[in-house]
Amino acid sequence: MLRCVFIVFLLVWSMMHSVAQESLNANPQVPDYIYARRMEHLNQLSPIQLDYNPQVRAYIDVYLERRRDHLANILGRSELYFPIFEEYISKYNLPQELKYLAVIESALDPKAKSKSGAMGLWQFLYNAGLMMGLQVSSYEDERCDVRKSTDAACRYLAYLFQNLQDWQLALAAYNGGLGQVQKAIERAGEKKSFWELSEYMTPEMRSYVPAFIAVNYVMAFYERHNIVPNRPDFTIDDIDTVYVNMSLSFEQIERATGVKRKTLQQLNPQYIKDFIAYDDQPKRLTLPADNVSRFLRNEKQLHPDIAPDLLGYFGYAETVRDTLVHLVKPGEYLHRIAMDYKTTAEQIMEWNHLDSKDIKIGQSLTIYHDREVLPFFFVTEEVRGFYKK
Repeated sequence: MLRCVFIVFLLVWSMMHSVAQESLNANPQVPDYIYARRMEHLNQLSPIQLDYNPQVRAYIDVYLERRRDHLANILGRSELYFPIFEEYISKYNLPQELKYLAVIESALDPKAKSKSGAMGLWQFLYNAGLMMGLQVSSYEDERCDVRKSTDAACRYLAYLFQNLQDWQLALAAYNGGLGQVQKAIERAGEKKSFWELSEYMTPEMRSYVPAFIAVNYVMAFYERHNIVPNRPDFTIDDIDTVYVNMSLSFEQIERATGVKRKTLQQLNPQYIKDFIAYDDQPKRLTLPADNVSRFLRNEKQLHPDIAPDLLGYFGYAETVRDTLVHLVKPGEYLHRIAMDYKTTAEQIMEWNHLDSKDIKIGQSLTIYHDREVLPFFFVTEEVRGFYKK
């Protein structure tokens, strides 16, 4: 009898504990006026106008409802990247809130790549990166260099503000270009606020400023919404920098320091082929602080390595395999379909047991598509419906 009572007690306690834990991890229901009051507090502290409205609330909900795990990861990564951002923002005498721009751009992933090919924490397109002095070679992409890209982003933001004299418009220009904002002003007939000019902007530009304001809120008040930052692999205090004067592979550095390749990739995202190509200028190498002395002791034993063969090199991105069904449309042929899915015509023939490359309109083709698993996300793609005309 006592045993039965004890078992019932354990079951009830387990259920109550589970409910309590779920409540502890859930986003509490907060009245809208509380959001507005908290945002007004942030607004008083910032030279950037931080408005609160339904568009901003929609992006707040993305982080606090649908992307809670990602926000926890972002908060962890901020312990490594925000001190670096703050250093350069102070150097150019800019508002410190601009560090949150990288949260929108890349979710603080220095290897984030957009559909348009923009790269890095600050998402520079190739030509925009060159304009700001960021070089791209077969072995190094300075758009992924944490310090160089941050310096470039600060210089670009300062230039945009100098031209527009309004931080919300400067943020919109960072997303869509200075020319697009100037055209919006011309169409409106006079310079107005971002919210008044937004109807003359692209949907991406219209979503950018409310997303930025939302990030200011979630980064300031995440604790009030039961978000617990994930412990980062490294904080700014855990790393140090050395400079190398020869071409080295990550394999050599791993042997010389004991630092795993994955960690070298994480701390040195600008070296896109696990190889440092020396070109008569010292190259920065970031290491865990505890391993720096070991590298310095073994550095004299290192010899310049030759560059790796790039044939077939596609990086080491984590992928999952999706099974898709493609219906052949008019004008399509097997090679065109293969290119769209980044595979080969022969592979599609094998998957579908085809004897020839002849296909018919309406024919179903099974496609096995390797989808990259991204540790980041683009928040402006998450909200739909607010900006439709």
